[in-house]
Amino acid sequence: MTPGARIAAAAALLDEIAGGTAAEKALTGWARRSRFAGSGDRAAIRDHVFDVLRRWRSCAVLGGGTSGRARMIGLLRSEGRDPSEVFTGEGHAPAALTEAEMAPPAEMTAAEALDLPDWLLAPLQEALGGQAEAEVEMLRHRAAVFLRVNLAKSSMDQVVAELSSGGIEARPHPLCATALEVIEGARRINQSDAYRDGRVELQDVASQAVTAALPLDGVGTVLDYCAGGGGKTLAMAARHKARYIAHDAHPQRLKDLPERARRAGVAVEIAATTALKRQAPFDLVLTDVPCSGSGAWRRSPEGKWALTPEALMALNRTQDEILDAAAGLVAPDGVLAYATCSLLREENHDRVAAFLARHPEWHLTYERQFLLSEGGDGFYAAHLTRKSPAA
Repeated sequence: MTPGARIAAAAALLDEIAGGTAAEKALTGWARRSRFAGSGDRAAIRDHVFDVLRRWRSCAVLGGGTSGRARMIGLLRSEGRDPSEVFTGEGHAPAALTEAEMAPPAEMTAAEALDLPDWLLAPLQEALGGQAEAEVEMLRHRAAVFLRVNLAKSSMDQVVAELSSGGIEARPHPLCATALEVIEGARRINQSDAYRDGRVELQDVASQAVTAALPLDGVGTVLDYCAGGGGKTLAMAARHKARYIAHDAHPQRLKDLPERARRAGVAVEIAATTALKRQAPFDLVLTDVPCSGSGAWRRSPEGKWALTPEALMALNRTQDEILDAAAGLVAPDGVLAYATCSLLREENHDRVAAFLARHPEWHLTYERQFLLSEGGDGFYAAHLTRKSPAA
């Protein structure tokens, strides 16, 4: 496919997404219908679509409209490219620009320039203070790809050399001792022996850092209460021998975990909600709760545009309920860990403060907000323990 044909395809997909189809579903459907497209075409079109989704509002302003075509015009302008060089109408390229499309774009509001819904600007400014603009600007761009090295099976140097021999260049990242940032060849990772044999896992560096900060020394039983795909469970199990139980309210999310654990050479049990009270108490309970995902909107930009004040309040209620339920599963001297991939104070500091107000017998022993400027996604982590009887 020519560059123009790829842009035309991306514009059509953006219209489909604007009509309510999830981006991944739209892209998969297009690939199935377009057998003529090679892997390079599919990758380029995917990049176009996600670049626009990250800059949904600014691309509309720069392109003078809300259609997929307008937003692709806006994307080219945001990258300093002249759309008329691509919008030529030749072959499978999009039709030439109209006179209206060649007009100078309108001025942007602050929220449009930062690609945020209007209502989200103030909460992010409150949460991030003077760093807000720089952090939000990073959400408008692609995220780096990171690997977690399974140190139970290999060393950092060995993995770096093995990946390099397969055309994947990676380097250690200072935020976490197990993290490699992929510099080149990211699309080859899934086919690499290191990945297939469990020596590396795809995991954001901040997510790894959140897990690395968990106090595992002396811990015998661990419950990953909102395990999702189980990435943090595997990271803990690679670092410290204990009994690991993974649970999720949506069990289908855990369907790949047994095979991933086998590859990684660790033992993980999966428990239904009804079994948790029988298996309790646990020395450590990790609650990586459902959240807005605002710290990971570079990877899942649709979430930025789907979030509403009402949806955020509903998430806060769920987060409170999970913390209250999980607290009852922690051993008397155990740790309750709370984590989100969010930048919003309402999901982070405020939820922990609300929990402590409801449960004055607990206190905060660790708290950290990971910012995008540190290299990975935006994450928050807090550790809670019961106060001693003397206290």
